[in-house]
Parts: sequence; C-alpha cells; structure tokens
Amino acid sequence: MVERVYLAKPRGFCAGVVMAINAVERAAAELKGEGDLVVYHSIVHNDVVVERLRRRHGVHIVEDLSEIAELEKKHKLARTIVFSAHGIPPSVREEVLRMGWGYVDATCPLVTKVHSEARLYADRGYTVLLIGDSADHQEVRGTLGEAPESTILVAVHTHVGSDPRLADPRTVTVPDPEKVAVFTQTTLSVDDTDRTIEILKRRFPKLVQPSRSDLCYATKNRQDQVKLIAPHVDLFLVLTSSYSSNGMRLFEIASSLTQARRIDTAADLREEWFADARSVGITSAASTPEDLVQDVLAYLRRLNPELEVIEEGEWEQIRFREPRRVGPPLERS
Repeated sequence: MVERVYLAKPRGFCAGVVMAINAVERAAAELKGEGDLVVYHSIVHNDVVVERLRRRHGVHIVEDLSEIAELEKKHKLARTIVFSAHGIPPSVREEVLRMGWGYVDATCPLVTKVHSEARLYADRGYTVLLIGDSADHQEVRGTLGEAPESTILVAVHTHVGSDPRLADPRTVTVPDPEKVAVFTQTTLSVDDTDRTIEILKRRFPKLVQPSRSDLCYATKNRQDQVKLIAPHVDLFLVLTSSYSSNGMRLFEIASSLTQARRIDTAADLREEWFADARSVGITSAASTPEDLVQDVLAYLRRLNPELEVIEEGEWEQIRFREPRRVGPPLERS
C-alpha cells in the first residue's frame, strides 16, 4: 500500500506555457466577433490543454498554412494566427503577412533567444550545430529556419541513430572547424546535453557556446527535482503527453533511477502498479495542468486515506509579458 507521496516542486506549467495559453485565450476572446482563432501547431505539447482550448474557445490547430483555405470553407475565421510556444521558422511569419493575416507570436522568450543567437553567428560565417532530439520537433524546425544553409542538426549523444537526419556528435563534419557555434533545443536532458557539448568541444576546440545555457530554467529545475526524489521512491509517476520533449526527458531520468510510469491523466493508473510501492514520486511536464496532478493524488488518497504527502522545493516566480497582435488591421463588418 502507498504510504507516502513525494510531490515534485516545481512541476507543471512554466512561464512560457502560461504566457502561450493566456495569449490564445485572450486572442480568442478579443476576436470572438471576427471569427474563430487559428493556432499554428499545438500551442503547447499536452493533449488535455489543446482539447480544452478547442472546446472552450473554438480554436483550430493547423500544422501547415495550406490547411487554412480548407478551414475557411467550413468556418468563419478571425484572420489571426497564434504561433505556438515552440517557435516557428521566419518563413512562416512572412507567409502569414503575405496572406493579409495578423499574428500573435507566443514563442517562449527563451526559444527566441536561441533563434537570435543562431542567426547572429550564422551571419558571422559560423557553422551552427543545433543539438536536438528530433528534426520534426517544432522548436528544432523553428531554430533551423533562422539559418538553414549554415545549420547542421546534431543528435544528443544518447540518442544517436533515433533520427537519421541528426548527425552523430562524434563524427559530424563542418566546412571550417575554426568557426563553429553550438546551440541546443531548450528542453533536453541537462546531463546528456552537457556530455554532447563536451564531445563537440574535443573535436572543435574553438567551439563557441552561448554565454548562458540554452536549456531553459524550467527544464533544469524539473529534472533536478526528479533526481532528488527518485532514489527515495518505489515508483515514479510522470504526467506528460508522449510528444512533450521536456516531459519525456523527465520520464527517462526517473526510469534510470527507479521504476517509472508515464501517464497522461489519472485514468491511466492501474491499481496493481502500487501493490509493492510504499512510496511514490510524482512530477509533471512543463505543459501539464496542475489539476491532472491533483486527480492522481485523489486516486492515491482513495487507496489510502492516511496518505502522507511531502512537497518540498520552491515554485518559480518568473513571468513573461503577453505578446500582442501584429499585422494588418482587422476587417470590421
């Protein structure tokens, strides 16, 4: 029987996710009379969040701007698109303006920092090595789009071969080994990323790194808490959608230290998991709503009304300014 739960803190929504969700909700409310809001890519990587936005605000998610023409046949649209927290290639922003639409750029400012630095070094003639976990991840696609001719995608050293479009850090080649800069997806494993950069530095001694780590504070803080808690529990529950990079890194870390299960919601829980578990750890990805965590706690309390809940650490106090609409004026009917 579960006697004790260690609840990771911080967990759940980071400042970038809060900003992005608020941006969608605000734009949907302000443009309600103009039509439905369109969001480019899932605003954050969590199925529950996306479904709630669809249900409550009638937003439409597209993965390509070409989908908008078909949407317009069935729905009145507000001619405004919100870019997801993961960022976009500049070409998408340019195309939206060519369409005569406006946009709200909800890209996380920490991702924007990586975009700016990658573009800066590419303009200076450097080859940009971009460490990521998949060429299909929206954040990787967005950063790559800043300087595609100068950027080479590189796999985290533990995931070489999982995506053949990402080069092996041990063998990647560049035009000029004297002019190489490295940047990273913001949601990777801290330890694996550091090790990958070490490999690259041995191969390219003059490798330029950003003055501050590209890995976001929320990624590091959540991973640190998992490392602290995991050795003390029999089972670790990680609430995350399977396509959330930061959430899956939490799951990988937990799995390396103890038995772990990934769940989307409390509906995924199975009572037999807890037969031999006296202590359980719980954390959630930076895009997972807190009420889903509380649902899991409620489930465990039904198994043991005397459940002890231990929650240590500090909540993050960072807040990001909400983005404003950019683009042509709306056509008022």
